[in-house]
Amino acid sequence: MVVLTTPSIDHFPIVDNSFIDPSLFNDVPIIDLSEPDSINLIVKACEEFGFFKVINHDVPMEFISKLESEANKFFSSPLSEKLKAGPAEPFGYGNKQIGPNGDIGWVEHILVPTNSEFNYQKFASISSLNPDNIRDFYCRAAVNDYVTEVKKMACEVLEMLAEGLKIHQRNVFSKLLMDEKSDSVFRVNHYASCSEIDEFNGNNVIGFGEHTDPQIISILRSNNTSGLQILLKNGHWISVPPDPISFFINVGDSLQVMTNGRFKSVKHRVLTNSVKSRLSMIYFGGPPLNEKIAPLPSLLEGKDSLYKEFTWLEYKKSAYKSKLADNRLVMFEKMANS
Repeated sequence: MVVLTTPSIDHFPIVDNSFIDPSLFNDVPIIDLSEPDSINLIVKACEEFGFFKVINHDVPMEFISKLESEANKFFSSPLSEKLKAGPAEPFGYGNKQIGPNGDIGWVEHILVPTNSEFNYQKFASISSLNPDNIRDFYCRAAVNDYVTEVKKMACEVLEMLAEGLKIHQRNVFSKLLMDEKSDSVFRVNHYASCSEIDEFNGNNVIGFGEHTDPQIISILRSNNTSGLQILLKNGHWISVPPDPISFFINVGDSLQVMTNGRFKSVKHRVLTNSVKSRLSMIYFGGPPLNEKIAPLPSLLEGKDSLYKEFTWLEYKKSAYKSKLADNRLVMFEKMANS
């Protein structure tokens, strides 16, 4: 296994905090899933933000706490030990490198598939971890309990969106996640505290650079450490206040295409914290690899389609060749290729 040299702190990208609008910190839509008007509020949030927080969900806190505990045990291991579980190609452990095209961030992560058994044997050589904990975390005990519940919530939200859009087939989005060949993945990101931030005159080191998620929907949960930011339509970045008992939902590129641009995939990023570490857990709900992605006919209503039809595999390959901040959809826009 080849272990890449860890870049020094001064090689990491930084962000100028002067472009962050603190007056908008509390503007993130909050959706109470138990309220009868939540359907219309979710549609509005997807149109205006591409992002929202959900409360009163049914994901048991015990599943959340157990998975966070197992993740913390892993990430607290020595780097030399964690590297035995890498490199992430794409599944496994990764450190500092984000994708294959030169992007780096102050982050380490674990990426696992959700619809197939993951070979945890690569983690079993980490001597500082209890084998039972490794088996629980990576052989889908803690992960499976958590992902099963989060996937259920993702499907519920997608069906609410279909209903809010007055689509006759209520499971038009959710069936893609429920398909046994769904290409969904689960990722845990760990952002260690970065005391060197003071060297950058109050500016922040980038933990994970700005990007959109290519899948249909992303379900995010983090600990009680700030860092997540989203980009508004007016060009302002706003910080998302942390909430460890709630979930944050992102519209993905594929859902933007399927709604013909009515919903926008939100550009987001993560900044480091100088004092506290941040742990986030993200379920990326993706369609089967051969699924054709295109605007739904029922949403066109005489309008022109903004996108060419493509398969999820085609888009995934294209995204894999791009830089993190690239607009991946531009190659599939009809206007850009006419």
